Amino acid sequence: MTYLDHNAITPMRPEALEAVRAALPVYGNPSSVHAAGRAARDLLDQARERVARALSARPAEVVFTAGATESAALAIRGALAAAPPGRSELVVTAVEHPCVHDLARLLAAGGTAVHAVPVDREGRLDLDRLRAVVSDRTALVCAMLANNETGVLFPVGEVAAAARQHGALYFCDAVQAVGKLPLDLRTLGADMVALSGQKLGGPRGAGALLVRDGVRLSPLLGGHQERGRRSGTENLPGIAGLGAAIEAATARRDEEMARVGALRDRLQAGLLAAVPGARVNGAGSPRLPTTLSITFPGADGEALLMALDLEGVCASAGAACTSGSTRPSHVLSAMGLTVDEARATLRLSLGWCSAAEDVDRALALLPPLVERVRRAIGA
Repeated sequence: MTYLDHNAITPMRPEALEAVRAALPVYGNPSSVHAAGRAARDLLDQARERVARALSARPAEVVFTAGATESAALAIRGALAAAPPGRSELVVTAVEHPCVHDLARLLAAGGTAVHAVPVDREGRLDLDRLRAVVSDRTALVCAMLANNETGVLFPVGEVAAAARQHGALYFCDAVQAVGKLPLDLRTLGADMVALSGQKLGGPRGAGALLVRDGVRLSPLLGGHQERGRRSGTENLPGIAGLGAAIEAATARRDEEMARVGALRDRLQAGLLAAVPGARVNGAGSPRLPTTLSITFPGADGEALLMALDLEGVCASAGAACTSGSTRPSHVLSAMGLTVDEARATLRLSLGWCSAAEDVDRALALLPPLVERVRRAIGA
C-alpha cells in the first residue's frame, strides 16, 4: 500500500507502540495514592515531561486530552467562559481546522460575536484585517500555525502581538506543525497550543493542550484531573504513546523533515510537469515540507481518490473529518477557488515513514488517471 494521507493520521512509531504496550498492564488510577496509583502517576509524569520538553514548556502547563478536537473545544469554550466582563468576542481565521471552524459557527449561531479573518489566493492571512477586528472586546484569537489542507504557515508571532496589544488570549492549533517545525511555547507567543498524538506517530485518542501559566480556563466538565482543567481518568496507554512519539519526532525532526521535504518537492515537480494545467495551492507561501494540495482542473477529485484506492494508494481531498461532505473545502473556498476547482483538488501528505517508492508510485499512477477522469467527464 502507498500511503499519502499522513495529515489525517500517520502510522505509529515503534517507540510509541512499545510505550503503549508497556503501559497497558499498569492498571492503577494516577489519582490514587497507593502503590498501583503511584506507578501510573510515574508514567503520566514521564509523558508530561516529554511533551513539555518538546515545546520548551513546563510540565504543569500540559493538559492531556482525547485529541485536537477536545483541545480546541477546551481552549475556546474554556477561555470564553472564563473571560472577564466585557470580553465576549471570538476571532478566527477563515481556514481553521473544522474542529475550530465549525465550533465558531455554532457559537455564532448561539449569539457569540465571531469575526472571521480572510486569506488571499495563496492562503496568506490578512494581518491588516486581523488587527482591525481584534479589540478590547475580544476574549480569544484563534489562528493555526500550519494549515492541515495546504500546509501554509501563518505568521503566529504577529497574530500573538495583535492579541496581546488588546489583552486578548491567543489559541494556536499547532497539530500539523509539532514534530515538524521547531516550536517553543514562549517564543510562539500563544497562550494555548493544541497537539495530537496521531499526527506525530503516536496513538489516536490522545492529545494535549498546553496552557501557559496564569491563563484562566473553565473546564468543559466537572472533575479534578489535570489540575482541574480536564476531567476524567487519564488515558494512560495513549498518553504514554504520545509522549514517546513526540520525543522521537522532535529528536529526528531536522533530518526527517529534510528528507520528507525533498520527497514532497519531487512529487510536486513531477505532477506539475506531467499533468497539464495542474497547480499547487499555497505555492507562493511558506508551507510545511509534508503537504501538497494540488488542483487538476477538469478532473473530479472523488473519482481520482476512488481510482487511486483501487490501485492501493491512500490520499484525500482535504480534512479527513469532513470526508463524505457534499460541500467543497472551506479552506479552498476561502482561498478563492471555485466549487469545481475545489472538487478537483487532492491533498497528498507525507510523513516519517514515507519513502521514495511512494512518490514513484504516485507519479506513475496519477497523471494517466487524471487524463482518464478528464476524458470521462468531457465525454
